[in-house]
Parts: sequence; C-alpha cells; structure tokens
Amino acid sequence: MTTLRLRGGRVIDPANGVDDVRDVGVRGGRIVALAASEHVDDEIDVSGCIVMAGGIDMHTHIGGGKVNLARMLLPEDHRAQGNPIALPDNPIELPSCGTCTPGTLATGYRYVEMGYTAAFEPAMMACNARQTHLEMGDTPILDHGAYVMLGNDELFLQMLAEGWDFARIRDYTAWTIHASKAMGVKVVNPGGISAFKFNQRKLDVDEEHRHWHVTPRQVVQTLARALRELGVPHPLHIHGSNLGVAGNIESTLDTIAALEGLPGHLTHVQFHAYGTDGPKKFSSAALQLAEAVNANKNVSIDVGQIMFGQTVTASGDTMRQHAQSGFANPRKWSGADIECEAGCGVVPFRYREQSYVNALQWAIGLEIFLLVDDPWRVVLTTDHPNGGPFTSYPHLIRLLMDRSFREEQLAKLHPDVVANTALRSITRELSLHEIAIMTRAGPARLLGLTDRGHLGAGAAADIAVYREHADRERMFTTPEWVFKDGALVARAGRITAAPTGGTHFVEPGYDRGIEKTLRSHLARHGSVNFDHIAIGHDELCTCCNGGRLLPAACFEAKS
Repeated sequence: MTTLRLRGGRVIDPANGVDDVRDVGVRGGRIVALAASEHVDDEIDVSGCIVMAGGIDMHTHIGGGKVNLARMLLPEDHRAQGNPIALPDNPIELPSCGTCTPGTLATGYRYVEMGYTAAFEPAMMACNARQTHLEMGDTPILDHGAYVMLGNDELFLQMLAEGWDFARIRDYTAWTIHASKAMGVKVVNPGGISAFKFNQRKLDVDEEHRHWHVTPRQVVQTLARALRELGVPHPLHIHGSNLGVAGNIESTLDTIAALEGLPGHLTHVQFHAYGTDGPKKFSSAALQLAEAVNANKNVSIDVGQIMFGQTVTASGDTMRQHAQSGFANPRKWSGADIECEAGCGVVPFRYREQSYVNALQWAIGLEIFLLVDDPWRVVLTTDHPNGGPFTSYPHLIRLLMDRSFREEQLAKLHPDVVANTALRSITRELSLHEIAIMTRAGPARLLGLTDRGHLGAGAAADIAVYREHADRERMFTTPEWVFKDGALVARAGRITAAPTGGTHFVEPGYDRGIEKTLRSHLARHGSVNFDHIAIGHDELCTCCNGGRLLPAACFEAKS
C-alpha cells in the first residue's frame, strides 16, 4: 500500500476549518495524517498551489433519456463545421465530444480536467433508472448518483387526492428511492407536468390540479415530510412552479412557505427569481429571494447561472418547455410524455448579451450568489446544460471572485440592464474559502457524504491542486494535479488514468406491504412488470461498469 505526501500547499478545507500551509498525506485511497519524518513512497512539492477536495456538482444533467435527446437534437454540437471532430491525441481518452451536452466519456474527462470528482444527475425517472445508471456508469472517473422524480406520477397524485394514510405515501416514496437506487427525490413543477396533460397551461402553488384537485403546496409538503421521516440526508430537491415566468418570485416564496420549516433544496433558483417591475414588466427579484433564503435556515439553493452562448435546455418540465419552444435556437425542439409519470422537453437556446431578458438573467444569478449570506446553503451550478455547459464554471468563479472583471463583463450587456441592475452596487467578492464551500464542502454536506468534500483524516483522497494565479478563471480551468481515490487522474489538463467511478445512493427503510399496492397499480396501468423494476446491488454494479457501490447512511428518522 503506497503512501503519498503532497508537500507545502495552501490547504483550503472549510469542513475542517483549515486554511493554511500544510502537507496532505494519502494511503490506500484515503487521507491520512503523516508525521513530518514519516517515510513515504512518493512526494510531490505543491508549494505555491491551492489544495482542495475534489469538486462535487450536485445538479448536472449527465444521464437519462432527455440528455440523449439533447445530444441527438444538436448533432452540430458534435461536429466541427459539419466534419467529425478530431480524435483525441491522448491514448487514454476514448473518442467522445460535444460542448453543450458532451458524450458520456467527454463529460467525465472534462469534469476531471477542472478538478471535479463527483457529479449528480438531478432528474432520474424510476421507469428508466437503469438507463440513467448505465449512462452515469459509462462516464469515466467521476463518482455519481441521481435523484428520482416524484410528485407528477399518477399513483402519488391519486394517493394525495384520495387522502391515503401518510405512512403509505411515505413507504411509496421510500420504495421508489430503493428501487431506483437514488440519492434522494426531486419534484419538478409540483403537479404541473401532470396538469399540463389535462390542458392546464400553468399551476400556481395554491391552484388545484384540474383532475386530481391537489395543489403544488400539498405535493411539496408531503414529499418534504416523507424524506424527513425517512431520514434521507438530501432535502427534497425542488424545481418550483412557473419556471421562467415574469413575477414567479411569488411562487418561489410560496414554495418556501409550503415547506413549513422542513428541509428543502430549491434548484436553479435564477430561473425562479423574476419580478414584474419596470417598463418591460420583467425585473430582478434576487433581493427578495436572498432575504427569504437568509431568513429560512431550512432552505438551501443552487443558482443555475446562465452563461452567454449556445446551449440546449433539457427539462422534465414539459409545461414550461412547450411555452418556451417558440424561442428555440436553432428552430427545433422535442417534447414527450414518459409513462404517465413525468414529461420531457428539449429546446436548443442561445443566450445573448444584447438580449434584455438574457442579460438580466445573467445579472440575477450573480446577484443571488452575492446576496445570500451563508455559502454553505448555496451551490455553484449552471444547471448544465440549461443555463450553460459545466465547462463554464471557471469563468463563473472568476465573475464571483473578481469585481472589476464582473464590471467589465456587465458593461458589454444590454444598456437597460447595465443602467438598472443592482449588481453594479454589490462590492462583495467571494473568497477561495467560499468557493471551496460552494463547490465541495457544501454539496457534500447537503448530500450526506461524510467522507467527501473535505481533506480530513479518513476522507476519500479526491484532491484537486490548483496553481495560485490572480486570474481565477485560468487557475480553475486547469489544475496541476487531480487525484481520485488517491490515484493521479489528471496532470496539467491531461487525463492520466480513467478508473471507473462509484455510485452513491441511499436505502431508507419502509413497510414492504406497500409492494402489494404497487404490484396491483402497475399491473393495471404500467408498462413494466413490477418484478423487473427494482435494481439490485449486483445489477447496479453491472450497470456502473463494476464501479464501487457507495451507500450513504440515512439519519435517524423523525416523525
């Protein structure tokens, strides 16, 4: 068992309160404490470098059906002016490409080259969980996991509408997590995807579903309570009502209130922080959102920052994607129903600096990052690929850390936004410590990953070593060394090894009596045999190319 010492780097490890120059020891894929005189098999001088835990992206669309639809809908993203993209010159890398939605292989390579070692798919359907796990398993190096979608499936809505005993709804939630081997639950436009199938074009938080006569408030409350009582570490992952609609800040604030103090994670909140002020009736509500998050300690967020340029939006929110389809660029889109459980909409889009709406969206995201007080409850994301590709993270980090650079970029935007945005008056610049929280320690804590996101003894040796540089974009684009479980996987932007990543999931307990109900429901309404739905440990390992299984512990259930 080899021992490695990284000597003399500035270690930034917020989870352990560390920000100083010290050595980091590695043995057997884990962080260990080494005495100064202790013999090691290898030593790397990392003086002048910043040493952090490997990055964790807790909301990035990297697996599942709609990601493949996005890849197929934009074949030009996988070509160079109509010609095949050149094969990689690195013999370790297998051919794969793409920018907006890279192929599975390229996704793993590009993440690792930036110092990320884990990524989580936020929208897995129970009925195609195998495909999601297969695609994540095909993504090299990265550990991974996914959140299963509930809240628009017919059985859940029927249970809620008919007033079933809460314990049975909780057991259904637990069974769904268990069967799909998920890390948690996501709800997309609570009840709204189902309502769209009944020709409702919007669904406010206290508006009744036309068929089931339940409200998004009830959906959010029920799922958040179920996860709390099951002891699932990650709070309910909430894609709120009325995404992208002017004035939707009211829906977002109502959703926070609907939690009634229960833990909840509001995702891609930039798309949910819009007011109706001004002559264009579209304005920033970032301050209102930040005040609500600051006041409600049960709430965490990721931002979903938009980045200018070409991307493709891929969402389970068919209602909103249908509404936005007229803005597709290029002019094509796809929408679908999925087994009466959810929906899917894929719309290519180009964010433009001279578009008033796009420029304001860009400013709103940055305002949210800079106005929320507690970095432990803010996660850095672009909602890849919806707000922009994950490869734009280094640019985003520079915007957050460098006010003068931010102002240079702001000056390029639509003049009405430049003149009126509150971003101009925000002087805050995030520190390396805060960036380490938002990209590493915070996501690990929100997911219940006790041995990730930090560099304490016993943690997984997922390490990114960045050369200190005043240009933070340059610094975070290409770390000097990246280690995954103690193995060197990237050196100065070049992949050096491509091991198989592990799979994170939780397994909350439940009363198996619920399976009789599920068997009967699926026999009458489902297209998949009940006995074929649940994914066992051996099959999960096979789906994920033999990668390690990494179950996360549930906390003591509270009822």
